Amino acid sequence: MHIETLKIFCDLADLRSFSETGRKHGLSQSAVSQQIAQLELAHKTQLLDRKKRPLELTSSGELFYAACREIIDRYEQLRSELSALQKSSAGRINVAAIYSIGMHTLPDYVKKFMVNYPDVNVHVEYLSSGQIYELVLNGEVDIGLVAVPKRDKRLEVYDFEEEPLVLVCSPKHPLANESKIDIHKVQFERFVGFGKEVPTRVWIDSILQRYNVVVRPVMEFDNIETVKRALEINVGISMLPRSAIVQELDSGTLKAVSFSDEDFVRPTGIIIRKDKIFGQAGRYFVELLRKKAQ
Repeated sequence: MHIETLKIFCDLADLRSFSETGRKHGLSQSAVSQQIAQLELAHKTQLLDRKKRPLELTSSGELFYAACREIIDRYEQLRSELSALQKSSAGRINVAAIYSIGMHTLPDYVKKFMVNYPDVNVHVEYLSSGQIYELVLNGEVDIGLVAVPKRDKRLEVYDFEEEPLVLVCSPKHPLANESKIDIHKVQFERFVGFGKEVPTRVWIDSILQRYNVVVRPVMEFDNIETVKRALEINVGISMLPRSAIVQELDSGTLKAVSFSDEDFVRPTGIIIRKDKIFGQAGRYFVELLRKKAQ
């Protein structure tokens, strides 16, 4: 029993016509009839009621049809998986990340990946969270990296890194001289933050609300790089991931102060469409990203 014969039977069951099924497969009506007869002979059962017009499946035919559909679907999935494996040593992995992860955290992972897969191009785009979810769901991006990941039944969501959050300000700001700070000391401070649509904004707001702290928003931006530029000219303070300000700390343009209340962190995550099939290289890259969280 060949897979093509099963496809012919399923198409006949759907089209209810020997002639239309023959045209679809480039066969004569007689050839289609002979293939169905061979199936019936092999399984010692009648699959079609040929006396009715249009054709109808018998009870055995209905059972056989359901099983054939499962076999064909699994076969097509297997072909896709084999094709992906063949491309595992070459090609491209499309990654979309929010600015802070893409610019400051991801490069080290890409370098480690390239050691084992130098022929695979890891293409990274810096996008907003909303754009990343959309592109991953549309299949235009293989892997997404976001802050404060949200669950979605269409996505596989894995933990990435928990990024320590610190108070960040200009070296000229009065709080810059603190070694550690109680979060209540930022009460009514001028605050440079993210736009309301940015998940990190919601996360930081929840921390402030939990401690009944009120700040004075003076500027809002959609990415961390612009927030840092505003802090450097001493517009106000902010809460940012320490990993995103390493360069500014080294150059002395910003100061970071840890909180004494608790170790605040920003969760980040890896998002992948559930039906996404990776080759060996893609699977290795995902495992590499998940390694630290595990």
